[in-house]
Amino acid sequence: MNTTGDSPLFWMSGRLATGVLEISHDPASLEEDGFWAIQVDYEGRWTLVKFQNVEIEDFPPSPWDGISTPWNSSQKKNEYIDYVSRMRDAIAQGDIYQVNACRILSTTRAPSLRGLFKKILTENPAPYASYLGVGDIEIASASPELFLSLRTSSEGIQIQSSPIKGTSVNQSFGEKDQSENVMIVDLIRNDLSRICEAGTVDVSRLLGVEKHPGLFHLVSDVVGRLKSDFSWRTFSDAMLPAGSISGAPKSSAKKYIALNEGVRGPYCGLLGWIEKRGAVITGEISVGIRIFWQDEKEVHFGTGAGITWGSDPVEEWEETELKARRLMTIAKGGVAL
Repeated sequence: MNTTGDSPLFWMSGRLATGVLEISHDPASLEEDGFWAIQVDYEGRWTLVKFQNVEIEDFPPSPWDGISTPWNSSQKKNEYIDYVSRMRDAIAQGDIYQVNACRILSTTRAPSLRGLFKKILTENPAPYASYLGVGDIEIASASPELFLSLRTSSEGIQIQSSPIKGTSVNQSFGEKDQSENVMIVDLIRNDLSRICEAGTVDVSRLLGVEKHPGLFHLVSDVVGRLKSDFSWRTFSDAMLPAGSISGAPKSSAKKYIALNEGVRGPYCGLLGWIEKRGAVITGEISVGIRIFWQDEKEVHFGTGAGITWGSDPVEEWEETELKARRLMTIAKGGVAL
C-alpha cells in the first residue's frame, strides 16, 4: 500500500532520484550497478530502492500547514527518568558501559511529509538532511550524523564514519560528554576493523566541536579502507546498528534497549544512498536521528540521550527535550529561532 500519496522520490545532498527500477530487501543487491536509496530500520530490516533518474536539483516545493494535534511520548518524564536510573544501575553492576536511551513522540498522520521536509531544509539545514517516500515508507530527516561515506581511490574504497556524542547549547562540553565520545569512537574502530584492511583504521579527528542548527555537537572521524572481499552482508553483520545510537558493549546495549523501548523502526536506523558503476563506488549514509516518519495512522519523531554512570536522569530528559524542541516547532508550522 502506498501511504505517501505521492510518486516515489528520494533526495539527499542535492541528489534528486525518481523512477523506481527495483525494490529489494537484500543488502547483496547493492552489488548491482546503479543508484540505490538505502533505508535500514534499527532492528536491521533493509529496504533498497534502485532509481532510474538522478539529477542535481533542489527538493521540489510542497505546502506545509503544520501539525496541530498533540504529540504523545512513548515514555513520560517520570518513566524516562526511571529508565535512565535503571541504566545507571546496570552500569554500576558492570553489565554495560554506555547506552543510548530513546523515546518516540507520535501524533495523527499528515497527508504527506514533503512540505515538512522542504521547511526543514530552510529552517534546519542539517548536513545529512534527506527524504525518502516510496510504498509504505515516508521519512523526512534532519540528521546531523554521518554513519558512513564511501569514495573510490587508486588505493581502494575509502570510508569514513563520524559518530556524534555530546550535545550542548554552547561550545562547552564536560568530562561526561568527552568520555562518552571516546568510548563510542573505540566501538566504531572495532566495528570498522571487521570490514577494513588491517592497519588502515584510524581516528583522523577526535572530539571536534561542530555547530548545528540550535546546538553544538562533539564529533569524531574514524576512517579506513574496505577489504577487497567486502560484502554488504558482512557490513550488516559488523556495523549494525550504529554504535552511537546503541551503546557499548553493543550486544548488551541492544538487549537493554529492546527491554525498555521495544521496536524503534526507522528511528536510529540508516538513511542514504550508494552508487555503483563498475569498480567505482560512492555513497553517503546517515544515522536516522532527528527524523520524522509516518505509517498508516501516525507521524512519529524520536529523541534520545547517551547514558553513562555520570548521567543525571533529569538532565538526560532535558537533553531529549532540547534535541526535539527546534524540529517540533517546525513541524507545528512555527519558525525555529
